[in-house]
Amino acid sequence: MVLKNTISLKYINKLAIPALISGITEPILSITDTAIVGNIPINAVESLAAVGIVGTFMSMLIWVLGQTRSAISSIVSQYVGANNLGAVQNLPAQAIFIVTSISILIIISTYPFASQIFKLYNASSLILDYSVAYYQIRVFGFPFTLFTMAVFGTFRGLQNTYHPMIIATIGALSNIVLDFILVYGITGFIEPMHIKGAAYASVIAQVLMAAFSVYFLLKKTPISLKPNFPFNSEINRFILRVLNLFIRTLALNITLYFATRFATGYGKTYIAAYTIAINLWFLGAFMIDGYSSAGNILSGKLYGAKDYKLLVELNKKLIKIGVLVGVLLAIIGLIIYKPIGLLFTKEIDVLNQFYSVFWIVLIMQPICAIAFIFDGVFKGLGKMKLLRNVLLLSTFIIFLPVLYVLDYFNFKLNGIFIALTFWMIARSLPLLINFRKQFIPLAKNY
Repeated sequence: MVLKNTISLKYINKLAIPALISGITEPILSITDTAIVGNIPINAVESLAAVGIVGTFMSMLIWVLGQTRSAISSIVSQYVGANNLGAVQNLPAQAIFIVTSISILIIISTYPFASQIFKLYNASSLILDYSVAYYQIRVFGFPFTLFTMAVFGTFRGLQNTYHPMIIATIGALSNIVLDFILVYGITGFIEPMHIKGAAYASVIAQVLMAAFSVYFLLKKTPISLKPNFPFNSEINRFILRVLNLFIRTLALNITLYFATRFATGYGKTYIAAYTIAINLWFLGAFMIDGYSSAGNILSGKLYGAKDYKLLVELNKKLIKIGVLVGVLLAIIGLIIYKPIGLLFTKEIDVLNQFYSVFWIVLIMQPICAIAFIFDGVFKGLGKMKLLRNVLLLSTFIIFLPVLYVLDYFNFKLNGIFIALTFWMIARSLPLLINFRKQFIPLAKNY
């Protein structure tokens, strides 16, 4: 037994709340850019649209290659549960070396073709120009982001979410301050850089986070960042998990690509409203993801210790907590329904489109909670193949057909977010059924 008799809410929160704070850093960076760029006095709608398009593409890159975090976390946590950490002590450095090397190739292969990439999202004219300018700066923060995410995975495997929270807070606060300074400028000192300023602010924040990640990992853990060879015996399992998550995340980003492409095709007012709504959806998702991270961390440890009874108990508590958080987010969103839109833009047409779909974003929150909780639990268990198959089916069998049907009937933004709701339902139910079928019998025999 890893833990004595039960897993208390206090213990779950000890891991979940710092993970929640660190998890919302990326959407806060995007939301900060969205809010500040959306209030630029010149071409605000075009700037807002560009940030949304680039944000979707950057999220795809980060999520596809950032899966090293979950793969490292699941392996390390299972070895912690088995009381055999020394066997994988050199694995994180090797994994970080691999992913950061790939990130350099991504920069080289996408930077010259930024215009062609964003034309695929239906961007044109000034929106396309802004998208290219914003991306060709932000992409240089990509290796630092992947490095930080891999370090976060190592910390999580070690059952430590506190130091990632500190690092993420430093990144978020520095980004907010730099956004105001670089976007709007300081009279007599710094000229306003508008959308380029937002990109520079993000890159600087990502570099700071990577630097603090190095410091805390070396000071607070027995893990080295110096890659040594030959590769650890677990590297094959690590690569296989990353590949499964890679395919899974491609499917996830196909969903986001089509959602963004359709919104852009409806016109600049629609993509601007979509940008606000999807960033708020990301924020809610990452807030729930704090408990998903706790599920990842603890399920890996309990699975490694073969403590199936506590694993089932953990799962039941996480579902209750996640749904409660989702309902609270929906209620808060209803209370601040009108003011929240005004934080991002004063354009009446954009606000009207945003208000017409925000209610769907709020209804989705409890459904998202179940999906994200099980995502975290199954990542901790190392069941990446199942996660891959569920997302492939929910994307190609549910989301895309629903999206096209609703587009045919001219639902526009409402159609996009209704399709996303069905997508989340299709992601959560199979995982719920599989977990109960697999682990409840094991818990009874434990």
